[in-house]
Amino acid sequence: MRILVLGQGKTGKLVATIAAERGHGVHVLDAKENAHASALTPPFVAGFDVVIDFTAPEAVVQNMRACLATGAKMVVGTTGWYDKLPDMRALAERKQAGLLYGTNFSIGVQVMFQLAAKMGESLKNAGYKFSIEETHHVTKLDAPSGTAITLATVVETASGYQRVPIESKREGDAPGTHVLVAQSEADKLTLTHESFSRRGFAEGAVRAAEWLSSRTGCYDFQHIYTQI
Repeated sequence: MRILVLGQGKTGKLVATIAAERGHGVHVLDAKENAHASALTPPFVAGFDVVIDFTAPEAVVQNMRACLATGAKMVVGTTGWYDKLPDMRALAERKQAGLLYGTNFSIGVQVMFQLAAKMGESLKNAGYKFSIEETHHVTKLDAPSGTAITLATVVETASGYQRVPIESKREGDAPGTHVLVAQSEADKLTLTHESFSRRGFAEGAVRAAEWLSSRTGCYDFQHIYTQI
């Protein structure tokens, strides 16, 4: 398979490495080469089976418009653009393209979402207050993280809790830690996911690209991760 990776940040570079390890041909574009999606012409995009985007919120929507308009398959790990999701879903469906997005491509984090939903449902009438703390590296652009926002949404939906507060910390080169706390007057329950490296995110994104390569439509990684 030929994979185009957009973004040469730490995760993007690792995505390219893992894709090559899994036997795929890889081409990487950094921000300077692809300003305002200028490199993503239809003939260029047609040379790849799947595009994987790990860029930035200000770049990703232009990248999606350019790629999906050609009917391309696209995996998006960038966050901070979900207000445009209805438009991107409609574009993918109209052009018979493939779009797979997610706030986190780690399998462990996906399991955490499931457990968080169970916590929210089980504790919703038991007097517990929920809170989230997330820690990432100092160069992470968004705060709170997309993963933390998803985690809060999962708990709010399951528990009916109006708003789960999120505390964001940016420290050193931390790849990512998310902690969900449910506390009552009697006790405290804590659910933690700690990443030791970015490899889990990158490998999940490449496996997601392999899954998407034979499909069209719009998918949330939360709903398909058990199939990759």
